[in-house]
Amino acid sequence: MLTRKQHELLMFIHERMKESGIPPSFDEMKEALDLKSKSGIHRLITALEERGFIRRLPNRARALEVVKLPDSMNPSLGGRKSRFEPSVIDGNLGKVATPMPTHADAANQTVSIPVMGRIAAGTPIEAIQTHSHTLSLPPEMLGPGEHYALEVRGDSMIDAGIFDGDTVLIHKQNQANNGEIVVALVDDEEATLKRLRRKGNSIALEAANPAYETRIFGPERVAVQGRLVGLLRKY
Repeated sequence: MLTRKQHELLMFIHERMKESGIPPSFDEMKEALDLKSKSGIHRLITALEERGFIRRLPNRARALEVVKLPDSMNPSLGGRKSRFEPSVIDGNLGKVATPMPTHADAANQTVSIPVMGRIAAGTPIEAIQTHSHTLSLPPEMLGPGEHYALEVRGDSMIDAGIFDGDTVLIHKQNQANNGEIVVALVDDEEATLKRLRRKGNSIALEAANPAYETRIFGPERVAVQGRLVGLLRKY
């Protein structure tokens, strides 16, 4: 699973290599993606390399090789992709007239939830990664609607009882009430788990750790990707 910016950069490199056989420069990539600094390009290149889509060749200037393209993407899309949309399952199993289940039957009724990589609860990291594995959970933990899970990295939400290494259960939705803990995608590039506060025409992403500052953005820069509904922890 790639973010829109990652996909745009991958396709830009791919098309430039097809046209000239030479990878674009970092300045060309920065201009093509309309980023303010080359540090954003470095971050995107690293993310693409970690996911196995490109390879940096040693001891050669501007040496990039496109290893693969995402199976779900067609190069003819011209480098554009919609906002992150995780693969999710419907947590509402529905109710039909059936015989009363036995205790054993009830124990075997579970819902499969995809774990969609890691989410930052601290310094922002790259946006949500690919489907890594699946959890089987009882449906009463979820309620109706679509859900996915994320592994927490960082300590910015510890005062809300969310620790590094926890797994959070997220109800997929693009709206949230003031004060709810959400998955927020900032500038289509970085995903973070924070408490949402609306302040006038701005959106504040508030940590639950005094060591972290509240980040404030214009509403067009923040997309809600889901709301926290549960948490799993290993001891």
